[in-house]
Amino acid sequence: MVKISERTSTQTVTQMAATAKKRRIGILGGTFNPPHLGHLVIADQVATQLGLDKVLFMPDAEPPHVDRKLTIPAADRVAMVKAAIADNPQFKLELTEVQRGGLSYSYDTMLQLTQQHPENQYYFIIGGDMVAYLPKWHRIDELVKLVQFVGVCRQGYAHESPYPVLWVDVPNIGISSTMVRQRVRNGQSVRYLVPTLVDLYIKEHLLYRD
Repeated sequence: MVKISERTSTQTVTQMAATAKKRRIGILGGTFNPPHLGHLVIADQVATQLGLDKVLFMPDAEPPHVDRKLTIPAADRVAMVKAAIADNPQFKLELTEVQRGGLSYSYDTMLQLTQQHPENQYYFIIGGDMVAYLPKWHRIDELVKLVQFVGVCRQGYAHESPYPVLWVDVPNIGISSTMVRQRVRNGQSVRYLVPTLVDLYIKEHLLYRD
């Protein structure tokens, strides 16, 4: 286990990969409303830099920290995530939270996954801005015993936390789901902001028009 707020280094990653016995699985959760290229870049960079076996994209059912009025049905979000990751065999869809329904507390999800798959070691990927909120997460003291948190570095946010966090540098893409929704609502192009198949899905199903 790394020290609190210790930044990832090539040497550290190499040593971890050589000694790890479990499968190293990344978890990238979120509303994915919609998924965009920033999500894919984060997943790819973290997987590459930490030597993960795969990254699971996990849409939540009802995120406890997001206004429900801003989300669309989980079925649409799942379909878009599936389309977004279709061309990368290292990326997989994880439906535990959607199938369970209700509020998607990460502790409940990771307890279930670690019990079902003791052969895996999970790396829970979050934005650098979210690290500061870890103390407020549901049953966080127990959650950190189940997963290794990975913080994606962002300018303007301190790389500090009372919990163990691996920090990974990722190119700042500057795309957000809010930006994509706003551009669709304004009738503007989102080409090159989201995967082509996601763009087509949004148009076909008339999403984010109001």
